[in-house]
Amino acid sequence: MSEDISQLDTLPNIDGDQFHPINPAALFDAPRATHPPRILMLYGSLRERSYSRLATEEAARILRKLGADVRIFNPSDLPLPDSTSAGHPKVKELRDLSLWSEGQVWCSPERHGSMTGIMKAQIDWLPLSLGGVRPTQGRTLAVMQVCGGSQSFNAVNQLRVLGRWMRMFTIPNQSSVAKAFAEFDESGCMKPSSYYNRIVDVMEELMKFTFLLRDRAGYLTDRYSERVESAEEVSKRVNQRSI
Repeated sequence: MSEDISQLDTLPNIDGDQFHPINPAALFDAPRATHPPRILMLYGSLRERSYSRLATEEAARILRKLGADVRIFNPSDLPLPDSTSAGHPKVKELRDLSLWSEGQVWCSPERHGSMTGIMKAQIDWLPLSLGGVRPTQGRTLAVMQVCGGSQSFNAVNQLRVLGRWMRMFTIPNQSSVAKAFAEFDESGCMKPSSYYNRIVDVMEELMKFTFLLRDRAGYLTDRYSERVESAEEVSKRVNQRSI
């Protein structure tokens, strides 16, 4: 019986050089960074009184109170994806901020049951890979939406899908603000409410996950398939030189 199990446990497809045992020390004994968590915030509307921007600014105040270093990207003048080169100043600004960040907050209005095109355009300008560097991989993500009517979760659900696609650690909690037009005062600050309390919850959770994961992101996102691919690419280069 043991011989049968041994045969079943063979892995002929595995590249032994690239298949590594799990290293608990890389998870539990990683050197700890001491700088404030770096959080990038994106919002999805260009209106003069944009409720996604106001919710983002409210969340930013909470994050700063919790000790974060916060940057809010203004999507004004960001070109449509593929309409120009990645050298455009706004595209470069966005990508540089994404590389700078250790966590992100995405906040979109819900429009026609979906996130806005402005929100999607910002995410579309962030590629999975940029010269061997990944602008989003391993970063934490919190998702939020504002609604013009009753509470909905269409936009945050879509943002979650995008966060997973961009290889980010999307936290469990999220925020959806119903009838957002009634939730902010004339100065743009959010009124006390259960919606406000939920945003505080989400920002607390984002900070906790960012502290937990930022020093381990490199190891957590190290993948067997990518190690194999990299090894094959190196082998091809070496073989080409020897021809």
